[in-house]
Amino acid sequence: MKSTDYQNLLQNHEQEHDKLQKQYNLIGTVRLGLVAVMLVMAYFAVAQKNNAFWVVCALAWLGFMVAYKKHQRVQRQRNLLRQLIQINKDEIAYLNRTKISFAEGQEFVDPQHPYTYDLDIFGQRSLFHNLNRTYTFIGKHSFANLLKGILPNEDILHNQNAVAELKDKTAWRQHIAALARSKNDTGKKYTQLIEWASSPAEQLPGYARVLSFAGPALFMAAVLWSIVTGSYHSAITWLFLFNAGYFFSHIKKVKAITDFSDEIDVILKNYGDILQSIEQENFTSEKNLSLQTQVTSGTETASGQIRQLSALFSDLNNTSNPLGAMLVNGVCMYHLHRLHNLYAWKAKHAQQITQWLNVIGQFEALNSLANYAANNPGFVFPHINNNGQITFKDLGHPLIPETVRVCNDISFTQQPFRILTGSNMSGKSTFLRTLGINMVLAGTGAPVCAKQATIHPLPVLVSMRQSDSLADSESYFFAEVKRLKQIIVALQGQKSFVLLDEILKGTNSDDKQSGTIGVIKKIIAQNGTGVIATHDIEVCDTSNDYPDYLKNQCFEVQITNNELVFDYTLRDGICQNKSATFLMKKMEIIS
Repeated sequence: MKSTDYQNLLQNHEQEHDKLQKQYNLIGTVRLGLVAVMLVMAYFAVAQKNNAFWVVCALAWLGFMVAYKKHQRVQRQRNLLRQLIQINKDEIAYLNRTKISFAEGQEFVDPQHPYTYDLDIFGQRSLFHNLNRTYTFIGKHSFANLLKGILPNEDILHNQNAVAELKDKTAWRQHIAALARSKNDTGKKYTQLIEWASSPAEQLPGYARVLSFAGPALFMAAVLWSIVTGSYHSAITWLFLFNAGYFFSHIKKVKAITDFSDEIDVILKNYGDILQSIEQENFTSEKNLSLQTQVTSGTETASGQIRQLSALFSDLNNTSNPLGAMLVNGVCMYHLHRLHNLYAWKAKHAQQITQWLNVIGQFEALNSLANYAANNPGFVFPHINNNGQITFKDLGHPLIPETVRVCNDISFTQQPFRILTGSNMSGKSTFLRTLGINMVLAGTGAPVCAKQATIHPLPVLVSMRQSDSLADSESYFFAEVKRLKQIIVALQGQKSFVLLDEILKGTNSDDKQSGTIGVIKKIIAQNGTGVIATHDIEVCDTSNDYPDYLKNQCFEVQITNNELVFDYTLRDGICQNKSATFLMKKMEIIS
């Protein structure tokens, strides 16, 4: 999609919002007028002792309740439109490259991960930061987990079809996002809910259930007897106090729930709205249908059950008002019945909560990939194979603007490993990240930044960014050697895609050269695929010993009109130009 497409959606939503705002204001005025009518009619009913005024007062009250319900419904629609307006503003700002308003995933940064730290998958201006369109806690974690690993081939194909289908469902995707972002879904609340669902189910003792019905029944009988006899009986008071007292004897059980359930009822209701949207949407892809089935199978929908749970939590939270709790429980032990219903709900459905919320998370993750696909219609879904073919045509970095992006062709099918040379600033590191990020995207089922791509999805192993660790008393060099050890061990377990950028920088040139050659030979022995970037031209001679496995490629720099010119075009062979010497001479550092 283009910025103008989002601008059109924005204008439509703003127009609809303005209409609803006028409607909201009108209904508010009507409600205020009805309140005035009720007060006036009540006054005349009392002053003139005319029951007709009470009838009008009652009708005004009914009108007020209808207006109140309508007011709430319009308010919800208006608030949802406000979210949709902001969603499209965020997309416009993103496409215009003025602001990235989405969560950056800083909490997922892990220097020990095989590739996420080196490839800038998480953090500010990372892949996650650019692609993320999740707003629930489980959605954000589902998307992060998707980017942390490579799926099996069959799952990749299912995700490709799901993303392709969701790409064209812009209105539905944005509706899900608007619902998700309308409530503050925190990790703490999510964790508390899952812990509650995972804890053993409780139940009220049998005698408590008997008393919860017998006490209110006797109270109502006493009230009816008083009406029939025309005199007040003290049994009404004693039964009221007994009912209220018996409920408050269970208040610790209620408090154990309300202590963690504050605001969870609101979040659960929001989950229910999201699930209902999932249940009612028409899907054709196998993955989307499978996810939908998880919340619609059986006689009860997930949205209905989650909303019921929300109502139960909401009712129990009302016990925070002691006077109100005493009144309703003294009459009918209302909250004791609700506590029983909550226990019954938990026994029947608690084990499904995690599954239902995971469906929300997975749809949010898929929607993020679908939004990325919609924003980049020129990107392609790669052909997936399991015979070692990895080929890209016009491969580029997906986060570099198309106007300045330089794309290159590369194939690992014939010679699986490349030795890449080039001067500083020539594009080696960017190209390694381009390869790595596109391999990661392909492994999630997303499109890649290329015109054509055939990929055998492989685990990605990267050593590009190491640092000293003062906390672990660990030098840069030792940290790098440890990462290389992890890569070699991982290669022993399975064929992988390896990206190495100027390794062993913390030692002398001879040691670095021999070590680099040793690592390349070890990777060849383990049948690894990938690229190593190096400044050591002598390392390129290794390709003479392994002509069927190694290939030298480079990024050259041209010196034109006494200026360095980088074209970032991948070439066969070994880099020849020396930009460092040229720059130092130009800056008169050396002569």
